[in-house]
Amino acid sequence: MGDVAKDLTSGTIGGVAQLIVGHPFDTIKVKLQSQPAPLPGQPPKYAGAMDAVKQTLAAEGPRGLYKGMGAPLATVAAFNAVLFTVRGQMEALLRSEPGATLTVGQQVICGAGAGVAVSFLACPTELIKCRLQAQSVLADSASAGVAVKYGGPMDVARHVLMSEGGVRGLFKGMVPTLAREVPGNAVVFGVYEALKQYMAGGPDTSKLGRGSFIVAGGLAGAAFWLTVYPTDVIKSVIQVDDYKNPKYTGSINAFRRIFASEGLKGLYKGFGPAMARSIPANAACFLAYEVTRSSLG
Repeated sequence: MGDVAKDLTSGTIGGVAQLIVGHPFDTIKVKLQSQPAPLPGQPPKYAGAMDAVKQTLAAEGPRGLYKGMGAPLATVAAFNAVLFTVRGQMEALLRSEPGATLTVGQQVICGAGAGVAVSFLACPTELIKCRLQAQSVLADSASAGVAVKYGGPMDVARHVLMSEGGVRGLFKGMVPTLAREVPGNAVVFGVYEALKQYMAGGPDTSKLGRGSFIVAGGLAGAAFWLTVYPTDVIKSVIQVDDYKNPKYTGSINAFRRIFASEGLKGLYKGFGPAMARSIPANAACFLAYEVTRSSLG
């Protein structure tokens, strides 16, 4: 099996592991990000992450925490295959000789390049996922009259294609998606490699055990959100914004309005669930990737 096929297989298995572990946390994150700012004197729909979990379970049951998973599950193979394969091919281009270990700086470059590639898959997938996750919040808001109820991922895609500008509508939020994925993946792979080399005591990380992959992967995932979280908030609010009566005219406008009405806190709505998700989900992803890649040779 060639290196590309190994990266495709390992990336796919890593992505499935990441999705299964992390999706409930992601659902709560999107619900908190998408809830409208409360009117003066009124409390927000969700008081915090635990309140969002309780309300979701009460209204929708455990399945509510996995709402919107169909879209990323259907594309997780392609997403992670592209991410790890592009990263692997960039590693090959940057190596001075076959098998040479890359520096942390070179891994940062590989991650950034992979981030550009996966953005074109992430944007439509995230749009569908966010619409499904946030629709219960939007239906309870003042815009309930225009909120659309979706039956599933295909229903979201069909509605966007027919009523929101065709294929272009699926790429709503592409700018903040790029602004999240490029620096975010640069940080992830840079931190992951730096931690592995630190734990190995040098550039040769071939003797590291599974515990090291779990620690390095989990902390790399946390570094992703620490770097790009406000950008993710902007992406989410733009992707769930009403097409006919948009609240925001673009990424900069969304940033300014959120900051003006809610302050810095508004740019970190849902940060707790995102961080709680990032560590176990990315630990699972990198562990599954490394174990699969090693077993394939």
